[in-house]
Amino acid sequence: MNPASVGIVETQYLDLPGSLRLDSGRTLRQVRVAYETYGTLSPARDNVILVCHALSGDAHAAGLSSAPPEEGTRDGFAAAGSPKGIGWWDGMIGPGKAFDTDRYFVVSTNLLGGCRGTTGPSSVNPDTGRPYGSDFPVITVADMVRCERAFLDSMGIHRLAAVAGGSLGGMQALEWATSYPDQVDTIVVIASTHALQPQGVAWNAIARESIMRDPAWQGGDYYGTGRAPDAGMGVARMVGHITYLSAPSLAEKFGRRLQSGDDIRYTLHEPEFEVESYLRHQADSFVRRFDANTYLHLSRALTYFDLRLPEAAKSITARTLLIAFSSDWLYPPSGSETIAAALRDEGKPVELHLIDAPYGHDCFLLEEARQIPVVRAFLHEGRP
Repeated sequence: MNPASVGIVETQYLDLPGSLRLDSGRTLRQVRVAYETYGTLSPARDNVILVCHALSGDAHAAGLSSAPPEEGTRDGFAAAGSPKGIGWWDGMIGPGKAFDTDRYFVVSTNLLGGCRGTTGPSSVNPDTGRPYGSDFPVITVADMVRCERAFLDSMGIHRLAAVAGGSLGGMQALEWATSYPDQVDTIVVIASTHALQPQGVAWNAIARESIMRDPAWQGGDYYGTGRAPDAGMGVARMVGHITYLSAPSLAEKFGRRLQSGDDIRYTLHEPEFEVESYLRHQADSFVRRFDANTYLHLSRALTYFDLRLPEAAKSITARTLLIAFSSDWLYPPSGSETIAAALRDEGKPVELHLIDAPYGHDCFLLEEARQIPVVRAFLHEGRP
């Protein structure tokens, strides 16, 4: 299938008409949501699929961006020769693909707290006229879904054929199924979990600490100061990126190869091994496209997420598809198995597919070809 088969896409923006009440008790007003759509909305408005992105994603899920950024979300995963500005899930969205735009109207938003067009810590606080910074409230996955629900209401869309996402996006799909059970027909949850395991909580804590201990973070109020916590943010990205990979994939890609052939340079400050240089490149690219405060807020939100099984399974009515990957130690298959068992115990319709693949958590972006027939069959099974 050709990349960018939905063509050139322009990100759009919608201002919510009312305020948004959060789990913390705080209220956000004048919330803006960045979004893109692909396909055609049916007259009955019953063919809508909402795709939800992971921590570092954005609204640009498919096609070629009409204004591609210097550093794109998909750049690290796109095949050689792919055009710049391709959507982060382009392989899954389009005519004949998993989320078939010949049949469905696919909507992608930048989630609440983001830094790519939706209101977040770097946005202007209407009460002060300055960026929120440290005053941006703590948010949860439920808050993100509440924002998506308000956005769809403003679009005149009241029911969803499916909610789909990987990682943090999968958590949003699960939250949709529990918070709005009568408004979602199906959910597609890929490389996700009902609750992050303690090891994942710990790695996320280290990443956040690296940002907050950077003096340039300035308690979160670094906007307009000429300094930003790029050093801490870079380390956070290195830590996070390693958790998305697997030991076999790192060994296959880098081994113990040195940067300078066979000669060790005996240096403390510069990369000696190829894997070190790779991580530094990932860090440098990430700080150019992502806001440190957004990273802190989204990392905390996914850490808070807890579906509270088995009780939550009682309220889910959506047909559920779970896809897990054998080498994903951050969101291990055991999490998907726990969700599936809880749903089956309640007599709820659920499918679980385990894909044997070596790339760790990043499989949900790299193994699109193996996910497409599974998702297509699942979606078409419940729809004429």
